[in-house]
Amino acid sequence: MSRYILFCSLFVLPLSSLDGQNWQFLEPADSLDPVRFWTCASLGAGLYTGASIYLYHAWYKGYELTGFHTFNDWREWNDMDKAGHTLSAYTEAALSFRGALWTGLERRKSLWLATGVSLLVQSTVEVMDGFSAKWGFSWYDMGANVLGTGLFVGQELGWQEQRILLKASNPGFNYPDYLVYPEGGGQPVSLSQRASELYGSTYAEVFLKDYNSLTVWASVNPHAFLSGSKPAWLPPWLNIAAGYSAGNLYGGFRNEWDGPNGERYVLSPELFPRYRQFYLSLDADLSRIPTRSKALRTFFNLVNWVKIPAPALEINTLGKVKMHPLFW
Repeated sequence: MSRYILFCSLFVLPLSSLDGQNWQFLEPADSLDPVRFWTCASLGAGLYTGASIYLYHAWYKGYELTGFHTFNDWREWNDMDKAGHTLSAYTEAALSFRGALWTGLERRKSLWLATGVSLLVQSTVEVMDGFSAKWGFSWYDMGANVLGTGLFVGQELGWQEQRILLKASNPGFNYPDYLVYPEGGGQPVSLSQRASELYGSTYAEVFLKDYNSLTVWASVNPHAFLSGSKPAWLPPWLNIAAGYSAGNLYGGFRNEWDGPNGERYVLSPELFPRYRQFYLSLDADLSRIPTRSKALRTFFNLVNWVKIPAPALEINTLGKVKMHPLFW
């Protein structure tokens, strides 16, 4: 999922001293605005081209290229990468859809445009994988991409709104300095070093890349599913979220890896067993919070893919049940 960071960006708007009349440009146009449309199209094409070129040089250029081939990565990373693909595709479709509406494009056309953008972005990375000797084109990844895009599109077609949001949270993880020695002897590597190699060192990298601390959520709005009279005690913005995460992931399929000089590192499964985590928590659909500020409403829509901190119940495959007073 780390390669998809280059295709996802948020623009934080200044929120102090706002005057609603000064932010009228944030509202969708009543009809197709050629200036807005071609501005968005040019910006999108430029970002896509630039990100693709940068991604190739930053990620693929250092590895051997081969003929196009596939790769079976089912159950790799305890399926956290599949959850990440689904989240990325959903988020890209949502942002593209809102951008298309802003240009004045009619709703159905905006929806299909967002579908194409989401699948194009995701497929570009998969095709690059397919020509790299280190990876390969994954049909499972593509299935996750279609699932994420389909979840957004299906809700817009069926309900004309998003009642089930996909979100992410990541508090960061403090890795131990436990030393792993290579088979046959040699220079040890700490788990914190291994994690830095896999997931990066800056928070921007770690947020969407560290599978040991990333949680992907399906955030459901109960208020939207109720018909007729809605209970006064249930706020329209309150969501119930189900989350999925994993732990002790220091390799794709197993906690084994090769060092720079060919040495083999194997992490004890008894000391560091790989496991899955399931969560139940509360959340907020920020887009449903009433506000007269156009800038604040736009900001809420942009950051609505991030789950808010809240109490959470955890059940994991190690047989443990935990209650987190505040989990993010």
